[in-house]
Amino acid sequence: MAPITTSREEFDEIPTVVGIFSAFGLVFTVSLFAWICCQRKSSKSNKTPPYKFVHVLKGVDIYPENLNSKKKFGADDKNEEKNKPAVPKNSLHLDLEKRDLNGNFPKTNLKAGSPSDPENATPKLILEGEKEAVSPDSLKSSTSLSSEEKQEKLGTLFFSLEYNFERKAFVVNIKEARGLPAMDEQSMTSDPYIKMTILPEKKHKVKTRVLRKTLDPAFDETFTFYGIPYTQIQELALHFTILSFDRFSRDDIIGEVLIPLSGIELSEGKMLMNREIIKRNVRKSSGRGELLISLCYQSTTNTLTVVVLKARHLPKSDVSGLSDPYVKVNLYHAKKRISKKKTHVKKCTPNAVFNELFVFDIPCEGLEDISVEFLVLDSERGARNEVIGQLVLGAAAEGTGGEHWKEICDYPRRQIAKWHVLCDG
Repeated sequence: MAPITTSREEFDEIPTVVGIFSAFGLVFTVSLFAWICCQRKSSKSNKTPPYKFVHVLKGVDIYPENLNSKKKFGADDKNEEKNKPAVPKNSLHLDLEKRDLNGNFPKTNLKAGSPSDPENATPKLILEGEKEAVSPDSLKSSTSLSSEEKQEKLGTLFFSLEYNFERKAFVVNIKEARGLPAMDEQSMTSDPYIKMTILPEKKHKVKTRVLRKTLDPAFDETFTFYGIPYTQIQELALHFTILSFDRFSRDDIIGEVLIPLSGIELSEGKMLMNREIIKRNVRKSSGRGELLISLCYQSTTNTLTVVVLKARHLPKSDVSGLSDPYVKVNLYHAKKRISKKKTHVKKCTPNAVFNELFVFDIPCEGLEDISVEFLVLDSERGARNEVIGQLVLGAAAEGTGGEHWKEICDYPRRQIAKWHVLCDG
């Protein structure tokens, strides 16, 4: 059998062929990788932002009924603007893209009596092509204020109401507030936001985002409440609380607005309304209620026993009705808080029975530098709890707080109970 022979030329051709195939494979792999990266990038850029992001950033209303609409984000908005009919001069048009960093619309110098001035416009306004009528009650809001309220201007709240019959949903759009007072004395500005509650049941509680350093915040946030029959709308009321955010203490309350919905007809479409912001309810002048406290100082063990017994005649936390009170107990040594406790929440009552005992270890001999603070708060789910009233017991306390403290110092190991009137928190 003859041996198989291979020429030198055939050996030289094999590496050349392998190199050519390797080069083609490398080019194909790099091209495929670049194509996949481009596809991912384009898909991300075309993806619609989630609801929460859009809501916080622009206040755009995105709900299930709107997800199938033809409106898109991005480049399609420019084409829609070209096809939109021209808005009349006397209309109120809010362009979300023209806000500044604080979420406000740029101010323009308007001449007195100009038809483009929203305050001098005719009662019927057009908002982005939708029919909106100013409520007759809103025109009377400025004349219904008392002389004291007129002296201290707290600003004006602008909002709209609508009922969606297809979805059985009540829609509230908080547009803006104008002329708010400055709650920060250093910067002479505020960080406003708005809490809204549907009364009388207080089941629906919402709030807007905080807008920094502005006295004319433009929120433009829409809230949709499903499952509310149209026949029930007349029995409800809207309560707006306008606050200024404070990072280091409790938020400042600027004022409130109460809107009874009886007599407001929403069957004809969206209604644009405005109300003057008034001071918080005058219930503060009628008292904050009373708190029954029992104290006992054990000099041998150097402990203080505090029993929160009862609260009575507590005011309404808001105009809805009853509050959900609980008591927070803070122990101070030389004006520094060293311990804190709190009771359970009692639902829907102005006369709460707690009967809860707390024992505090005193870090020093005697009670000269010790004081106890009692805060009665209204529990609100999903929001910061509001202080109903405050009580301080200590050697430097005035009134019954100082008298009660003197008694437990003079009579150690004796449980002494007293009623105390709460003051503003």
